[in-house]
Amino acid sequence: MRVHVIHGPNLNLLGEREPDVYGSKTLADIDAEIAEAARALGIEVSCAQYSSEGAIVDALHAARAAADVVLINPGAYTHYSYAIADAIAAIRIPVVEVHLSNIAAREAFRSHSVVAPVCRGSVAGFGSDSYVAALHAASKIPIK
Repeated sequence: MRVHVIHGPNLNLLGEREPDVYGSKTLADIDAEIAEAARALGIEVSCAQYSSEGAIVDALHAARAAADVVLINPGAYTHYSYAIADAIAAIRIPVVEVHLSNIAAREAFRSHSVVAPVCRGSVAGFGSDSYVAALHAASKIPIK
């Protein structure tokens, strides 16, 4: 199984950006945890961070030929990017939405995800463990 992890905007600032919300781990720390979990599960994993909406759409399009499953944390795009939602729907491979914080328990504008309806599932609120939990869930998805 090949899993591509897409980190959205501002996640490159993890460890320094609002540590009370997002924790003290850096994106490199989280990618290392994902890689370790993937090795234990026998999964090939790649991770990349993108700040722009178009780059995320391009990464999703590329994933349809390079991955069996995508884990995506769209960051703030979660709440309004119909372009990303449309790209997820178009690629026809399972996509799992991931969030470090519990978006439903935060500001009102963060409580709604426009990408969730086109994702296979969502994992949120467990810090970096959200990615590891999503990877474990993805490992059980039958691959075509």
